[in-house]
Amino acid sequence: MAIGISYVFVTPYTVAKSRTGGVLSRLLSRTDLELVGAQIFAPDKEFADTYAESLRERAPQNQLMLLSDYVKHYFAPSGGRPHRTLLLLFKGENPCEQLLNVCGHLYTKHVEVDALVGETIRDTYSDLIFDVHDPDEVRYFEPAVLTPRSQEEANKDLKLIADFLDGKENLVQNVVYPDPSKIERTLVIIKPDNWTQNSSRPGAIIDMFSRTGLRIVGIKVHRFSLAEALDVYGPVESVLKNKLAENFGKRAQSILEREFEFKLSNDMSELIINKFGCECASNQFHKIVEFMSGKRPGDEAIDDPMQKGTVKCMILVYEGENAIGKIRDVLGSTDPSQARYGTVRKEFGSNVMVNTAHASDSMESFEREAKIVRINNNSLSLIIRDNL
Repeated sequence: MAIGISYVFVTPYTVAKSRTGGVLSRLLSRTDLELVGAQIFAPDKEFADTYAESLRERAPQNQLMLLSDYVKHYFAPSGGRPHRTLLLLFKGENPCEQLLNVCGHLYTKHVEVDALVGETIRDTYSDLIFDVHDPDEVRYFEPAVLTPRSQEEANKDLKLIADFLDGKENLVQNVVYPDPSKIERTLVIIKPDNWTQNSSRPGAIIDMFSRTGLRIVGIKVHRFSLAEALDVYGPVESVLKNKLAENFGKRAQSILEREFEFKLSNDMSELIINKFGCECASNQFHKIVEFMSGKRPGDEAIDDPMQKGTVKCMILVYEGENAIGKIRDVLGSTDPSQARYGTVRKEFGSNVMVNTAHASDSMESFEREAKIVRINNNSLSLIIRDNL
């Protein structure tokens, strides 16, 4: 069967209610599709009107009319303020059918509360409420997600989306804060260990971060080049040497003394720490870089930052008061074994290196890391065109 691409829109209401993690968990764990792109963007009135009209033209069905009216009124800016919408791009066999099955259909008539179930995303997060006196009149409608029914529809929509996203910045600024000086941004990386197989983990991690009350203003799927990984984690190398070199050296000394049955001199002990211990610490740093990029320093020349690595991450930018402290509090200690219960690293981390996520530790770190990963750039429109 041919490989195709399709998409899911997570509606502005669902994004604002911090339900993004729950939606993503369902999509990743209940399909065998690959998430190849993600972007938060703010549709303008022209995009909303065009997309709404496209939905209306497809079939004179009640569901599509409801969706068309919804997009026209709720995707477009209101009161002069644009709204954050999340686009998730998936690739694989039969993507439209798989995504539609997980997103779910819309009810076309009133359903008793006790008859409702939570099997699909719409079962859980959408609302279609009819007037109690007139079962044909819809009083409230929130679809939670939108996804096309066929590859033909997907291709048409994706071309419209790619054209709109061209030249758009990856970070959305749609709120004016009473005191902007209190507002911080922080960068989160959901690391490669969460993407080795389709699972609910990435969504569950986002769901845990949502308890901070911060807003996601940027998101993208990213593959670190070797150069980017070295830049992001460069400051860690000296820290590892300071913390680990002596321990590695002493362990090596102990092994040698036990094996050869004599005690090494102080000079030899110092030499082992300064040489062997430091090399072991550097090796730990190289393992971190390889873990993040899929490429090991020294195995090949340091590549161009634009040359993608072989493993996948997701990068998010959170915004709000004390964003750095709030995210790191939910993230937990670098060593998962020392992290508090209920934190991301305690729940999902394995060890100091494979500790599931990274978060900026200061405004300076955010600025540095955001520049390295070019956070304001997103290649999603290019991915769409390469696969149409």
